[in-house]
Amino acid sequence: MPSRETIPVQYFPALSGAGIVEHGFILRIPGLDVLTDRESALRRLKKYHRQELAKLGNRPFKLAEQVHGKGVATVDHESPVRAMQVDGLITADSNAILGIYVADCCAIFLVDPVRRVIGLLHSGKKGTEQNIVAAAIQKLRTDFRSQPEDLIAVLSPCIRPPHYEVDFAQTIVTQLRTENVIRIFDDGQNTGSDLNRFYSYRIEKGCTGRMLAFLALRE
Repeated sequence: MPSRETIPVQYFPALSGAGIVEHGFILRIPGLDVLTDRESALRRLKKYHRQELAKLGNRPFKLAEQVHGKGVATVDHESPVRAMQVDGLITADSNAILGIYVADCCAIFLVDPVRRVIGLLHSGKKGTEQNIVAAAIQKLRTDFRSQPEDLIAVLSPCIRPPHYEVDFAQTIVTQLRTENVIRIFDDGQNTGSDLNRFYSYRIEKGCTGRMLAFLALRE
């Protein structure tokens, strides 16, 4: 059983520098057996993820169903725990923490420091093909009057060539640019290349855990 003292978390300078959000990308938990199906793995991971989220205070945690589509839901602290039939969440409520699970797919962090609105998207091969980025930016504009040029966009580690045949991260960056997002950050980390730090659905043939991307406005 791994120690719960140190949870490995990656932070992104562009988000820290925005000054209005709390965020993180919880990496592989060393020593935890996740050689099982998705739901069983998430149950084993839950206490470690909760330990890290507790640092953000007693705020409701909001998830997307993650159906590999382009649906995006606007949520707040009173919304159901899981937004059904969507792969993206946006909010202007500082009392809610947004979460997305990934194991090769990309978690896209969106922060609008002008309108104080945030979004978190799940975009793998299918979500990228459907352009969830455009759907999310349109919903940010419609619901909160966010302007794309004000957004900060950060891509999480995800699978890339040569470990995957499609470079959907590059496509996501192109989609963001097409939507007039200027500040785009992608450090190029490949979840297929380092199983000491990441879970990889492709490399581990479906029996693995999930990283957790989380994002919240500062209270």
